Amino acid sequence: MDVDRDLLTIGAFAARSRLSAKALRLYDRLGLLAPAYVDELNGYRYYRADQVERARLVALLRQLDMPLARIAEIVELEGERAAERLAAYWAEAESRFASQRTLAAYLRGRLSGRDPGMDSTYGTFTVETVEMGPQVVLTEARHALAHELPAWIEASLGRLEKGAALCGGTTGAPFVVYHSEVSMESDGPVESCVPVADENAARAWAAEHSTARGTKVRVEPAGRLAYTRITKAQVAHPQIVAAFEAVERWIAERGLTVVGPCREVYFADWGAAGPEDPVCDVAFPVA
Repeated sequence: MDVDRDLLTIGAFAARSRLSAKALRLYDRLGLLAPAYVDELNGYRYYRADQVERARLVALLRQLDMPLARIAEIVELEGERAAERLAAYWAEAESRFASQRTLAAYLRGRLSGRDPGMDSTYGTFTVETVEMGPQVVLTEARHALAHELPAWIEASLGRLEKGAALCGGTTGAPFVVYHSEVSMESDGPVESCVPVADENAARAWAAEHSTARGTKVRVEPAGRLAYTRITKAQVAHPQIVAAFEAVERWIAERGLTVVGPCREVYFADWGAAGPEDPVCDVAFPVA
């Protein structure tokens, strides 16, 4: 092969593609952009001129902070399929940025020592209270780490809502109770709850499903909740931790006492909601 005439050295190719030689070696190791020819004697890499377009595409995708594994998927696709994969990545990124904006704003207020005063606004979270009556609830519980929660919450609430339809229907928004800390290291337990109208029917339905899912029925006592309303984007972990902490600090500063486990109350249609739509109340029972 006439290397000098037909191929570009790694230096010349780096200049054309606007990538460093170091980046080209990395992309070669990851299978993103392999050289057209590698000299067996000295290990020098050579590239074809028609590889410049792929190299520039990789560089542009990296400007979006896209992980290399996702870039590898996109550059192997063509046309609309590649565009759809990019659109999906950017939708995820925008949702993440929306949630991180709130977390950053909250942390700025906390780090600056800003006094929330005597109103009900704490940083970026508005905290209020509401009186709740007693509720009969169908429940399902398990131990789960933070990354396991979204899928389990969706599945468990779906099962319980189907059961509630056979028990006189639902009488309130479904909610999730955290009986102990849930994080990347701590696994709860967590309890999904759906309020139902007919207690006797609920107990019969739960008895049929208790073996497979540990379904139970209990009465949630009446009481007062301190809560803040958050958007779909803010529900993601760890952003939601800031909302819980804001409510806890608001409670402490007003001399109230937490008298039960914290919870998330899902009052909106999750599937239809956008990242900025309110979907959930982060709440603590207080006295």
